[in-house]
Amino acid sequence: MSDVASSSHQEIPVSCNKDCGGGCPLLAIVEDGRITRIINSPYATRYMNGCVRGFQAARTVYAPDRLMSPLLRTGPRGSGEFRAIGWDEALDLVADRLAEIKAQYGPAAIMPLGGSGSCRGALHNTDRLTARFLGLLGGYTATYSSYSSAAASFVTPFVLGTSMAGIDAATLLQSRLIILWGANIADNRLGCEMEAAIRDAKARGTPVIVLDPRRSRTVRQLGTEWIPVQPGTDSVLMMAVLYVWLQEGLVDMPFVARHSVGFAELQRHVLGEDGSSPKTPGWAAAICGTPEETIVRFARQYGQTKPAALIPGLSIQRTVGGEEAIRMAIVLQVAAGNFGMPGGSTGALTWGRLPQPRCGALPAPRLPNLPAVPVYRWPDAILEGVSGGYPSDVHAIYNVGGNYIVQGSDMRKSIRAFERVAFSVCHDYFLTPTARYCDVVLPVTTFLERQDIVFSGANYLLFSNRAVPPPRGVRNDYDIFCALADRLGLGESFSEGRDEEAWLQHFLAASEVPDHAAFRRTGIYIAPEQGRVGLADFARDPERYPLRTPSGKIEIASPAYARVGGPLIPQARVLPLDERYPLRLITPKSWYRTHSQNDNIPWFRAQEEQALWIHPADAARRQIHDGQQVLVHNLQGRVRIVARVTEDIMPGVVCLLAGAWPALAPDGTDTAGSPNILTPTTPTEPSQGSRTHSVLVEVTPAEGGSPLETA
Repeated sequence: MSDVASSSHQEIPVSCNKDCGGGCPLLAIVEDGRITRIINSPYATRYMNGCVRGFQAARTVYAPDRLMSPLLRTGPRGSGEFRAIGWDEALDLVADRLAEIKAQYGPAAIMPLGGSGSCRGALHNTDRLTARFLGLLGGYTATYSSYSSAAASFVTPFVLGTSMAGIDAATLLQSRLIILWGANIADNRLGCEMEAAIRDAKARGTPVIVLDPRRSRTVRQLGTEWIPVQPGTDSVLMMAVLYVWLQEGLVDMPFVARHSVGFAELQRHVLGEDGSSPKTPGWAAAICGTPEETIVRFARQYGQTKPAALIPGLSIQRTVGGEEAIRMAIVLQVAAGNFGMPGGSTGALTWGRLPQPRCGALPAPRLPNLPAVPVYRWPDAILEGVSGGYPSDVHAIYNVGGNYIVQGSDMRKSIRAFERVAFSVCHDYFLTPTARYCDVVLPVTTFLERQDIVFSGANYLLFSNRAVPPPRGVRNDYDIFCALADRLGLGESFSEGRDEEAWLQHFLAASEVPDHAAFRRTGIYIAPEQGRVGLADFARDPERYPLRTPSGKIEIASPAYARVGGPLIPQARVLPLDERYPLRLITPKSWYRTHSQNDNIPWFRAQEEQALWIHPADAARRQIHDGQQVLVHNLQGRVRIVARVTEDIMPGVVCLLAGAWPALAPDGTDTAGSPNILTPTTPTEPSQGSRTHSVLVEVTPAEGGSPLETA
């Protein structure tokens, strides 16, 4: 099913292949060569459901501002002044400029930036394609880790010896309590089955407690209770829970002793026996804003209910000290005896943290001494270079499927980084804010216009067929790289003589999929085991199945982690408030955007207002009323946006949804509600990860104004 059939009505299995947290089997309905609807696949299981972003994906395909030919910048960077050019001219120019920069400065002068344009495909994968091409060119300055999960991905192996510690969604039906700690399942998915499984568990009577600074869609649709907690203080609340358990005998000491090392040291710290303050519910309430009595009641319910599944969201580790929130989440599941149990969890990140079905994927060259920088600090690496302690001086950016000026922290710094380089090229569907700062922009296909094998993050694979042919003038990322490789004398090495179809056949030959024809026809292969709990063998028999940690056990105290700059035992590290900026800003995902994708499409923008959520008490203190224009500001920058005064955000916290494309006024103020003009590139340590939920701001009425502070 690689091409559109001749009949006027077709039903074609597809999957988004985006960085959305889904992994959804869908069906594109095509009438007379045009996609008219996208629906859930009839071949999926009962819990596999798509979302509005996938169902409305054809709006991207047919958007009037979609790029249909390569563009060459003719005005200043950021001006949006381009002229259309032919493919040969564009490819010749890109190949020549890359060759020149490599010859003059070496291959490390080129930095690839990839993104969520296509990130889960076996072939059409923005990261793998770019790494393969630039690797064959001789190398590059890589970025490592991710904006999404850097802190958790860094620290979890020190505690568990692996990151493969998730659960299959179906196991939640065995839970007697589900705790969503900063996990906004309804908006961010964490797999296409999780939301439906939790909804079913709730319908069967399982309590679902959501801890979050705001009353999110998840609270409203899935939760039975909302416990507000200040952003970046989750480890504080977790320590208070453990304090209650220690005081009331709710810790499963035999399980702790058999499965972990270092609990005694943490116990002394939590009880204050090491000279620190006891981590009482009263101590925690003063920091995290959760009432003391709520903490005690929650701790008792959690400690007395088994099995309980604690699902941490990515949000709790995108903070200063986010590493400690993940360590403590694991500790709580160990202390309660829920670790690795059916209906329980490990406390580590859940989605995509179990083995997926075996299948081939496009390989990248192995380059053992590749210079690399944390992705959160890519603009610093460009602006400071070798003189600033970074491994290379970057002179070119190759950006494939990423909108880094919107999604990266410190927007003004990201702009300066794009302005600094000698050359930049971008693959995208639209002239995004990032594309506007590039020299050449190449138009590419959407997932609906190509075929690929898509990794879901769970124990099934998807085959996404081509629903419609791409418009004239638009090419696959893979074909663009093949053409560039040919021009640079790397064609055979890059393609290995295979086109799209040949690669997919090659991948399937290396897969466990038994019936390739059925896989293409249905769009899904479901592996036999769908009820896995990460590290269940270890939980059952730790002597026979030891972890890959130095002790073979869960390392609550980790000397190895201490050697890389972290604390020996979990610590509550919280960004202190600043009297100039007394509000904590959170920037969660929008239900209607995949990061910044869809913000330029009117239908999506009309569904959800971009506004600043602010609690009535905070608004009254500042003489702000609902619907008023306000300025959100700090040392990084400022945003002018409408205020929504609501009880759905806790006091001391304001919320601005991530992903809005900026509109910068002459004085540098953003007027579209793009929050990364307010976030810094200073990471959480030692992971070098994002801390975009540890941001302090002040809010004032717009008519009063505020100076544009400079750091």
